[in-house]
Amino acid sequence: MSPTGYDESFRRFVVERADALLRTAYLMCADRARAEDLLQTALWDAYRAWPRIRDQQRLEHYVRRCLLNAWLGWSRRASNRERAANLVSQPVPDHSDGVAQRDPVLRALALLPPRQRATVVLRFYADMTERQVARAMRCSVGTVKHQAADALAQLRRDPALRAATLPLEVPATASLEKESR
Repeated sequence: MSPTGYDESFRRFVVERADALLRTAYLMCADRARAEDLLQTALWDAYRAWPRIRDQQRLEHYVRRCLLNAWLGWSRRASNRERAANLVSQPVPDHSDGVAQRDPVLRALALLPPRQRATVVLRFYADMTERQVARAMRCSVGTVKHQAADALAQLRRDPALRAATLPLEVPATASLEKESR
């Protein structure tokens, strides 16, 4: 058989049997990436020996043996042993309380009409003045005030927000603040 004939028969073998061989490699090492590396090593070894393999009926057995040898070699090498690193020197903070507090707010905001939601977010989250919000939304300052008042009234009526212990009221100093015109 010519070298190109060997190449073609090897290619056919890989196309037909690669999935089954990959499953075998995965069962050996329980890691998909490592299984792919092991299979690649085994196929390379088999490709180099392909012209010398006399018994064509035992090709898959030979490749599986190459796969096993690759796995055993990998598992014996001390340089490939994985060790857990202690990268965390202090406990990781628990953010579940913050999530539990934000969830009702996000749900309530999602129930607002889009323009009211935008007004609340720009005015109170982005800390923009009424005039800045009006410019951003291309409307009058009076419209911003009206949208904000309606949105805050709806948020105050939301039962989930009422049950949550959240500071939803606008600080008294904010309502007394006058914008320069």
